[in-house]
Amino acid sequence: MSIETRGRIPLDYQAVTYDGSVLRFRGPRLETDDPAVLCLGGAETFGRFIHAPFGAHLSQQLDHPVLNMGVMHAGLDVLMGDPAIRAATRSAHAVVLQVLGAANMNNRFYTVHPRRNDRFLRANRDLRTIYPEVDFTGIHFTRHLLTRLAAASRDRFTLVQSELQTAWVARMVRFLQTIEAPVHLLWIGTCAPARNPTRLNRDPVLVSQSMLEQVSLHAASVSVAVPSGRDLRQSTKGMFFAAGEEAAARALPGPEVHRAAAGLLAARLRTKKADPVVPDRPERGGAAPQSLSVNSGTASKRSATKP
Repeated sequence: MSIETRGRIPLDYQAVTYDGSVLRFRGPRLETDDPAVLCLGGAETFGRFIHAPFGAHLSQQLDHPVLNMGVMHAGLDVLMGDPAIRAATRSAHAVVLQVLGAANMNNRFYTVHPRRNDRFLRANRDLRTIYPEVDFTGIHFTRHLLTRLAAASRDRFTLVQSELQTAWVARMVRFLQTIEAPVHLLWIGTCAPARNPTRLNRDPVLVSQSMLEQVSLHAASVSVAVPSGRDLRQSTKGMFFAAGEEAAARALPGPEVHRAAAGLLAARLRTKKADPVVPDRPERGGAAPQSLSVNSGTASKRSATKP
């Protein structure tokens, strides 16, 4: 079922479609011919359980319109392949790209659904060779798949993890290189980037600090918005969800993190040239939202605003 009609949901996402796409995006529809700041990403960008996602706050702080094209259950494949998203990137004033996980995309080990990238479709021959004892018929989601593989063999799972991480970096770089507008990366979630991310229940799955540094060389800036310790204790405050969805809500950033993300992005987008400012790095698991240049070369590849 579609996310806006499942059960009794106390939040109207005003879902809309755009020409060339069968995907449903968060409304209201943006009706303007002016170049917009385009927000791309997954559930966090869409604003699941949130009345006003960071894109809505950002639109109040900028002179340019803001178009939210976050996609529920998205991975890089759907963002790179959807015709409406591709058209929007071509006309964008600037792009905010949420850092998505490495699990929800096609790779040499398994294939995912072309629109719902979190859905596992089939194991490829290489994966069946490495894991001959695993029955894949009852596995329908990528996170479930990775959890099963890690439980079956940690040693063999390192092969899968390495493939996903390598493919993620290559695909991110290719995506960034295809976008003419300056791209501002946004890490938004419940935990800060880590050197060795091993927890499969934390998003973005398997994306490490070093991976973020690699792709940041092709972006205008990087911002990190994660909850403080106080925010973690009140993680669902101000969120709207139906009965039985509290666990899903706790896995997503709350309204305070969205507001902080908008503030960080607004500062970046207003800057004519993104000077590499390196504040204190966020600590794992309990950092306040802040802006982060993960490499001194982050700002040197693009100007922060479209020429």
